[in-house]
Amino acid sequence: MTADPISPLALLSAKLFGAVAGSAISVAYLLPSGRREAAIRFLAGAVMGLVFGGPAGLMLAEHFGFASRLSASELALMGSAAASLCAWGALGVLTRFIDGLFQPAGAKR
Repeated sequence: MTADPISPLALLSAKLFGAVAGSAISVAYLLPSGRREAAIRFLAGAVMGLVFGGPAGLMLAEHFGFASRLSASELALMGSAAASLCAWGALGVLTRFIDGLFQPAGAKR
């Protein structure tokens, strides 16, 4: 990561933009069944992107080996987009797992 200082507002803006972009892509990628589901998916992705954007960006950049070539705002943008894009997929897997726990014995979908 470069040593250039970044303002908190610029960092928050990068996180917000990345989170909104990732949420919009997740809604467009897997179409929701209704407006309510679309809103929930969009908001859940945006919150996850804002909360986990920084750590996700650092982890991805270190994993791929280009952490030293990106600025803090680029890391936050990348991490927020990735976290919000992955949030709904992870929630979907968790929901299916929980639904499977409460199925009666021998019931098929």
